[in-house]
Amino acid sequence: MHAGPVIVGFDGTPASVRAVRAAADLLAPREAVVVVVWEAGRSFEVATLPERALEEPPTTLDAGTAFGAEQTAADDAQRLADHGAQLAREAGLLAEGLAVADDATVAGTLIRLARELDAQALVVGAHHHRGLARLAHDGTLASLLRGAPCPVIVSDQEPAGTD
Repeated sequence: MHAGPVIVGFDGTPASVRAVRAAADLLAPREAVVVVVWEAGRSFEVATLPERALEEPPTTLDAGTAFGAEQTAADDAQRLADHGAQLAREAGLLAEGLAVADDATVAGTLIRLARELDAQALVVGAHHHRGLARLAHDGTLASLLRGAPCPVIVSDQEPAGTD
């Protein structure tokens, strides 16, 4: 039996908000960590790539500006995680928000965190435009289902009144 918190993947989309609510409906009042995985290093890539490698016109982003942009991205991710945690608390979970720079993929980062925190479950939302069955065979969800050290709960719940 896992003794750690429930981990809820959150990116601010309606699917991730549904995942927060589903986690609370199923698992409250457990402890939870609402996790936003953000892509670190993007600003430095723009600042250090040769101009010809860029598809857009060259920018004048230097390393100092890139560092500032990275800090802003980290702060924005933490604010989003805190927002998700607030939604989770309102729904009945004992939640905190955590922004984590990705290890290479979102799935890999969530799996690593689930191991480190001895997570009871990992909860994510399905984006309906891709279909749950298709998601289960490719991409982030497939990686989570194959690699998570705990149960993976996928919220595929449609909001009331939608088809």
